Amino acid sequence: MTASQRFIFVAIPNADPWSGAEELWGRTALDLVSKGFAVSASVTEFSPLHPRVLELQRHGVELWLRPEWYSWHQHPWRRLSSRGKGPMIHEVERLVAARAPALCIFNEGNALPPVDLLEFCAERRLPFVTVSHANKEAVWYPGDRAARYRSALAAARRCFFVSEANLRLSEKQIGGAIGNAEIVRNPVNISYDAAPDWPPLGEHGEWRFACVGRLYPSAKGQDILLEALTGPLWRARPWRLNIYGDGLMRQSLEWLAADLGLADRVVFAGFSTNVEEIWAANHVLLMPSRFEGLPLAVVEAMLCGRPVVATDVAGHAEIIEDGVTGFLADAPTAASLSAALERFWERRSEAEAIGKAAASRIRQLIPPDPVRIFSEKLRKLAGPRVSGELAVAQR
Repeated sequence: MTASQRFIFVAIPNADPWSGAEELWGRTALDLVSKGFAVSASVTEFSPLHPRVLELQRHGVELWLRPEWYSWHQHPWRRLSSRGKGPMIHEVERLVAARAPALCIFNEGNALPPVDLLEFCAERRLPFVTVSHANKEAVWYPGDRAARYRSALAAARRCFFVSEANLRLSEKQIGGAIGNAEIVRNPVNISYDAAPDWPPLGEHGEWRFACVGRLYPSAKGQDILLEALTGPLWRARPWRLNIYGDGLMRQSLEWLAADLGLADRVVFAGFSTNVEEIWAANHVLLMPSRFEGLPLAVVEAMLCGRPVVATDVAGHAEIIEDGVTGFLADAPTAASLSAALERFWERRSEAEAIGKAAASRIRQLIPPDPVRIFSEKLRKLAGPRVSGELAVAQR
């Protein structure tokens, strides 16, 4: 296999061995391998390696493992205010230089990939794209860094974002338009045709709310939700909240629920791989995020015909029509979320119909096979030689 046929994926690490931000690149890597291309992937060497990483290796993806140097307080990717580079940057540069790929894909779970890596490719005329899965207002770049990003992103063959809101925020943060940007969709962990029955109400007419996502309140806002459900008004209503997901903050969230007097109403159900089973048992998704991209949990709930009550951050408003397919809170605060929950409660008799509208709408916005679409885009961006070689191989 020649260098002209090799793709390199660089998964920028966060605290999780595998998250929703890994689904697109991981499945696309497998698709490219199945079509005869050579694929390398630079990933963090979490111990043990996540099963999805091992799956990549089993199917022929060459793994380049980086030491697990992640720190909550001192992230080695981010200590780059000057041209001084951390060890992770050098590890990735070594891989890219050694393999000279047809295309390098920098997959960033947050805003923008480290600018040093983009400059490394640009200076050596190595083709690359970026994929950004989330962003937040708290991110801001000093003038020199913003200028470097404007130049480096312009050198990319494409800058992919999962929502228009994330793209516009990134443009504001670097002080300039990203002219080569494009919106891309993530694959879901459920059948595109999923249609679980609407569950009956529980004992004494109990509504079952679900909050789905990693237990990381600084992003996912579970604390906001718990506060919004506190008080005599909600105490008098029949409901139960099932929180799905795991993470380092589970115990502190359990303590918070108990402290707010909600221990008897809130169930920490852990991580579930069966999404359809979640929606066979629950009526509404509550998504109190402080920042996002376009979360899989929202898309999957809508595919399953469930209304969503969410904060108006990132891509939520791009797929949820307030009062029609769900309800949007003006801001990620307990007061705003409480107001949105009240609007849902007033119209709870329409919940099943709202869920059906959500199921119809989301299928107009999200294609059934985002991986195939993304894989085709990457092959075209890699250049005519790769596209031509694939066409010959398929004859």
